[in-house]
Amino acid sequence: MEAGFYLLVAGVLGVWRITHFLYAEDGPGDFVVRLRARAGDGMWGRLLDCFYCLSLAVAVPFAWLCGATWFERLLLWPAFSAGAILLERATGGLPPQPPHEGATPK
Repeated sequence: MEAGFYLLVAGVLGVWRITHFLYAEDGPGDFVVRLRARAGDGMWGRLLDCFYCLSLAVAVPFAWLCGATWFERLLLWPAFSAGAILLERATGGLPPQPPHEGATPK
């Protein structure tokens, strides 16, 4: 197997782990609880309360480190985020999203 596949898998797992840690865990000595409380209701607090948004932010350094060119980094950024979101849903961490207002059922 090519090293690129392993980087993709390692990147997705890394993004998922860090995002899950910041979003859903207390951390050692309640460090993350205090971090979320300090972030408050501002932009940083809302970022920590949204797994989808947080995974996009966490994926940036992973994409930067794993991509060799700007184009690869640009493609890896949402790919890592999407992989983390899929893992979180697969492990039962995120409930299915309710339909948006005005959306017609299929």
